[in-house]
Amino acid sequence: MIRSIVQTRILGVIPARFASSRFPGKALTPIAGKPMLQHVYERASQARYLTKVIIATDDERIRDAARAFGAQVRMTRPDHPSGTDRVAEVADADAASVIVNIQGDEPLIDPEAIDVAALALLADDDLPMATLKKRIEDPSEIANPNVVKVVSDLAGNAIYFSRCPIPYVRDGGAVHFKHIGLYVYRREFLLAYSGLPVGPLERVERLEQMRALENGYRVGVVETEYESLGVDTPEDLERVAALFEPSLSK
Repeated sequence: MIRSIVQTRILGVIPARFASSRFPGKALTPIAGKPMLQHVYERASQARYLTKVIIATDDERIRDAARAFGAQVRMTRPDHPSGTDRVAEVADADAASVIVNIQGDEPLIDPEAIDVAALALLADDDLPMATLKKRIEDPSEIANPNVVKVVSDLAGNAIYFSRCPIPYVRDGGAVHFKHIGLYVYRREFLLAYSGLPVGPLERVERLEQMRALENGYRVGVVETEYESLGVDTPEDLERVAALFEPSLSK
């Protein structure tokens, strides 16, 4: 395993847009004196197994800000329908064989979570894609449609992702897991991904990862203790920013 890690180029890509329907410009919103995107980049750069980290954007403001804090930046087409497509454009021009899609709105991303997901892919030569799950501890999240749930088989492959509570609890004892939106792909699978047919389950759930399952591909799911804290709204920003305050007082 160690030898395969050393021989494998693993590229981390952070897709970042300036436009956002709920929070325009959030990527450059300051948290603890730094743009949110800088926190993501610096934490992702601490992952042990990433060969390189690149910010992918179509906006010159994000490009300039990223270069100012020393990040590598790749300008991409403005017409991508999703962050995955933006990541694929970067992957197409890079020699890395494994690509990690790191969300640009998670300033507290755990570098170890990135490594765990990457190792899952390297441990199985036939696995095209891997992601993470976290045990749900707050019961209110089970019925929350904004918290995506996932169920896996005994081999650790995703069976289904849903905004509904899964599994159904009939006699008690069920354990629920939420999906953590960090993805690791083999390069050839990522480049083919956007060309796969969009199925009815992806449409109704509005979950892009369902495309792999509906087209017969395995998605490895690894459990983590990392608690995903994404920033989608100004209210989310306030909650995340408060978590930086104790470290600033030390």
